[in-house]
Amino acid sequence: MSSSKVGGEIRASHILIKHEGSRRKASWKDPEGRIIKNTTREAAVSQLKALRDDIVSGKATFEDVASRFSDCGSAKRGGDLGPFGRGQMQKPFEEATLALKVGELSDIVDTDSGVHIIKRTK
Repeated sequence: MSSSKVGGEIRASHILIKHEGSRRKASWKDPEGRIIKNTTREAAVSQLKALRDDIVSGKATFEDVASRFSDCGSAKRGGDLGPFGRGQMQKPFEEATLALKVGELSDIVDTDSGVHIIKRTK
């Protein structure tokens, strides 16, 4: 199945790090948003790059890193977002996911939610 097939469902996992510019400045691990409100985008990107390096080098699995560090509720599922189709995710996230082959990791992706690394799983 081609990743550009219209209407086809894809599946991905992600690690989200929120920052002061995120549209919702709270998460399951920071319900009051105290840390998020004091995290710059640059600090969030730096943290995410270090986490990505750990995954790529084999020091940690994507799922373990997601479950420990992601600000998204999907952390409870190792970052798994489940299946989704076109138009269901923010545009930059969707475009980055569609550009990946199954099993590939993205570079840093910016959305209104924060900064992400994405792993395409289907």
